[in-house]
Amino acid sequence: MITCGAIIVAAGSSRRAGFDKLLAPLNGIPVLRHSINAFLNCPNITEIIVVCPKDRFDLIMDQTETHLPVKRVDGGSERHESVMNGIRALSSHPTLISVHDGARPLITKEQILKCIDAATKYQAASSAHPITDTLKRGDAESLTTDEVIIRENMWAMETPQIFDTQLLKYAYQMVTNNNLLVTDEVSALQYLKKPTFLVQNNTPNPKITWPQDIAIAEALQSV
Repeated sequence: MITCGAIIVAAGSSRRAGFDKLLAPLNGIPVLRHSINAFLNCPNITEIIVVCPKDRFDLIMDQTETHLPVKRVDGGSERHESVMNGIRALSSHPTLISVHDGARPLITKEQILKCIDAATKYQAASSAHPITDTLKRGDAESLTTDEVIIRENMWAMETPQIFDTQLLKYAYQMVTNNNLLVTDEVSALQYLKKPTFLVQNNTPNPKITWPQDIAIAEALQSV
């Protein structure tokens, strides 16, 4: 059986939101707990590492109610450092490692399993959706530039992003050794010239960023 260790990144300070978006109630359950629950419901997941402050973790977790190990580690100053802290905290030796943004509470078990299947085949897979909007680049004054952006084959990246364990470790070792900054794991693999299979997500999987996103997510979850 393919096994997968899950790292849920939730170490941010929520400065843009103006409140702790990860503890904000979404239909009565904290945003971060929704993300954790999705992975708890996946049969391939062997353990979950939550990268977040201790007080945030303590407010949402009761270890007696989970059938899988759910551990916590501190985050780093950069996102990739937080992910590496999570990788080091894995106590099992999973075939795959999944990295998920804790602020994406609407991820489904079905989409996680699709990403696991794709990562098993391609070594690297990410939840994503094709961009259907017209794209324009704006300048510092929010005026459009002359650049024409073709949306064909353009995708918006999501999480989870799931990888062969050794491949992800190697990619992040290179990121560390070369003092690179990456915004997600797919970007780390791009430095290795390793493509990632994009797993189209047909269900909403937004990242909670602003206060109004909570109401939108509640409406989407109720559909």
